[in-house]
Amino acid sequence: MTRSLRIAGGRVYDPANNIDGRVGDVLIADGKVVASLPVGTKPETIDATGCIVMPGAIDMHCHIGSQAVNYARALQTTQRDANAAARPEWFADGGASSSGIVPTPEQAGMAYAALGYTTAMEAAVGPIDAGFAHLQLEQTPNLDTGLLLLLANHELLVELLDRNDRAGAAAVVQHLLYMTGAYGIKVVNPAGLAAWRNDPAHHHVKTIDDRITGTSVTPRLILDLLTQTADDLKLPHATHVHGNRLGEPGNYRTLIETLEAMEGRRVHVAHLQFYGYGATPKGRFSSAAAELCAFLAGREDVSADVGMVMFGPAVNITADTPLEQSLWRQTGTASRPAVFSENDLEAGCGVMPSRYSRRNPIHSLQWAIGLELALHTGDLRRLALTIDQPNGGSFLNFPRIIALLMNKAVRDEELARAHPYATKQSRLKSITRELTLGEIALMTRVAPARILGLKQKGHLGAGADGDVTVYADLTSDPERMFSAPRQVVKGGRVVAKDGRAGDAVTGTRYRARVEPSERGEKLLRDWFGRRGGYGLQHLGLTAGERARLQSIG
Repeated sequence: MTRSLRIAGGRVYDPANNIDGRVGDVLIADGKVVASLPVGTKPETIDATGCIVMPGAIDMHCHIGSQAVNYARALQTTQRDANAAARPEWFADGGASSSGIVPTPEQAGMAYAALGYTTAMEAAVGPIDAGFAHLQLEQTPNLDTGLLLLLANHELLVELLDRNDRAGAAAVVQHLLYMTGAYGIKVVNPAGLAAWRNDPAHHHVKTIDDRITGTSVTPRLILDLLTQTADDLKLPHATHVHGNRLGEPGNYRTLIETLEAMEGRRVHVAHLQFYGYGATPKGRFSSAAAELCAFLAGREDVSADVGMVMFGPAVNITADTPLEQSLWRQTGTASRPAVFSENDLEAGCGVMPSRYSRRNPIHSLQWAIGLELALHTGDLRRLALTIDQPNGGSFLNFPRIIALLMNKAVRDEELARAHPYATKQSRLKSITRELTLGEIALMTRVAPARILGLKQKGHLGAGADGDVTVYADLTSDPERMFSAPRQVVKGGRVVAKDGRAGDAVTGTRYRARVEPSERGEKLLRDWFGRRGGYGLQHLGLTAGERARLQSIG
């Protein structure tokens, strides 16, 4: 029997189909958007008269299910039962600690749904961690999910590249993607962790042509391998890059150098804000958001997500262990512990509670740069709104970020409360642009779906997933509007009303359509045999577990 739904009379924003506020109906049958309902069906009806209707929102870069996320949960001092309100109890809104900012899988799924989000991508998982990460994502309701696999510092890939066996390295990448059920490739500080692992004195990669101590391998070589392999395998999502020199003055030039080295191949830049930094004559931070956006304007091969930071609690979760240990040495205290882990020579892990303060000049500038990037960008189809949950704060900040982007008065008021350094070293005060509802739909729906290669997401045309968010038309108060959607529909079922999650439905987990590699398997098996530790048979998913994933590509 066909299950059907009519969302009637809403003002529809569907930029992928050139619909910008047109009043109409959205029809869903058996979980998919349709042009017309099957004859004889009696649909459930949502009266959306006077409301705003958009596709379900997508968070394309977040940390909600991995070993590192579990470490972060363990560091929290409180863990309350979730499932309840528009602002769950576990969110310490503006509080002095990061207690509760990392939810359990169940909490995450319910809270994302309450905000109108129906898809989220776990952005960093090491190969040995993949089975556990999939288990967490499987237990996250109301969200379609997938994971990106950390590969840029895998010791076997470094060994093969140092022996000039590029074909062997590509075969290992292919087999790891297959075994772990990964959706795409994640690069974090390419060669940086491997360099630090080999030589503690080599903890800082200055350029993409720095060699790992004792090898011929450079960040450029690793980036070239992974980017080309992603294209050769026709992965739905481009190589997802957290580059070298993250968070350092002048690093926007490093990012530009990195992107130019890709020679026109597809690449996605993670949390762009952390690369939006220029340098003053004295070597201090300044905003290079305008310069970065000017460079990116003509690059159809490059996409990015914002990586906004918001004042209040956060938790650093990163595979960039050298960076995280440096931050810990600068800011760590006995009451704010940290975790550092080496994942079997595959990837790193650093976790530390943090907090962004208005009184801090650098934090204030970071906040301003994130907004600048969104407001300077002309083509918002290639820039997705993210907060790098929980690195830049909680995803529950999304409504506030949207309000800042849509309303200059709100933005100026917040800028006046921030440290004056943000006004001095950024152009935010002079920007008059206010994003429209259609542009917000681009950043939160169209762009992430397009960037991830999820053709059934981010739009409301026939064949799209039946994921829809209905908002009360409160355009004069965007924060209130986006904080509590009237209805959130997942696969044709209402899962949240008035900012409160109700039903918990099982989402789809995606993997890239990748075949196993016989040579890659042999190289991995030999490597595991040489180095001890766990065996290849312990890595990744079983055939039955893999069968539960939907392949895309």
